[in-house]
Amino acid sequence: MANSTSCIYTTQKRLMVFAGRSNPALGRRIAEKLGIELGGVLLKTFANGELYARFDESIRGADVFIVQSPSGVGRLNDEVMELLIMIQAAKLASARRVTAVTPYYPYARQDKKSAAREPITARLMATLLEAAGADRVLSMDLHQGQIQGFFQIPVDHMTAVPMLADYFKYKHFGGRPIVGVSADAGGVKLVKRFNHHLPEAGLAVLTKARPEHNKAETLHFIGDVDGKIAVVVDDMIDTAGSIISAVETLYAKGAYEVYVTATHAIFSGPARERIRESRVKEVVVTDTLEVQLEPDDKKITVLSVADTLANTIKNVFEDESVSELFAGENQLF
Repeated sequence: MANSTSCIYTTQKRLMVFAGRSNPALGRRIAEKLGIELGGVLLKTFANGELYARFDESIRGADVFIVQSPSGVGRLNDEVMELLIMIQAAKLASARRVTAVTPYYPYARQDKKSAAREPITARLMATLLEAAGADRVLSMDLHQGQIQGFFQIPVDHMTAVPMLADYFKYKHFGGRPIVGVSADAGGVKLVKRFNHHLPEAGLAVLTKARPEHNKAETLHFIGDVDGKIAVVVDDMIDTAGSIISAVETLYAKGAYEVYVTATHAIFSGPARERIRESRVKEVVVTDTLEVQLEPDDKKITVLSVADTLANTIKNVFEDESVSELFAGENQLF
């Protein structure tokens, strides 16, 4: 009887990371933390505004992670479209799985109908990402938890709050008590997660009204900051109108020093000028969005989330738990 032989084919998973043009520096830092080279991709904008993407190497069968945080003032929609095009290009190139790494989720504030005849654009973004072919989405400190429910694909939620809290935990305040301050009633849970890392910190809440988009007025204050270090905690800073109003209110209530921290530094319009001219002691943000500091931006400190993102990507790639990286603190509730 003739001997029979069987061929066993084994394939090794490949991890590949690419970055769009919204925040290439973050993409490079993530790749460096993972110990790999950032993948090459040709990105063009034609004369009529059309966008083009082509991967420089074969990605067939690879686990592809595309880093793009659309937020650029005047460029947001182009960056969204570029992400969608890159996702589709990866799918058509036979990538095994395509994950959109969007630390800042575009249109996150349009997550519900606040008035008649309004869109829910955060839901539309989910539809577009799925239609482009994304198999998974990684995002950080979403504006509202219901955004996860807009998707029919897995959404891994990350948080920068522990890192931001640790920054203040190890900052020397001469023994003065710290109070975590919510910029609005909806942010109380975020501040509680912040205070979890500062067990002796107090809690205060500001309430505000928005007479129109990108404008806010502080209405009420609950808490005690007299003679204390006040840290305003928020998920994002856009025009900085809300936080500067909060800073002035806190000083009026007797705060010794006022700091502000947020994950996403949009810094559109007059934001930087407002921060420079305000009495805020320091504004601590992360690099989920590209922040190019200018000489006058002495009050702004940028911490990198590259480690957090790299560890999350590694666990997704290896089919390990993401929530264990954050000890459950990444859950939105």
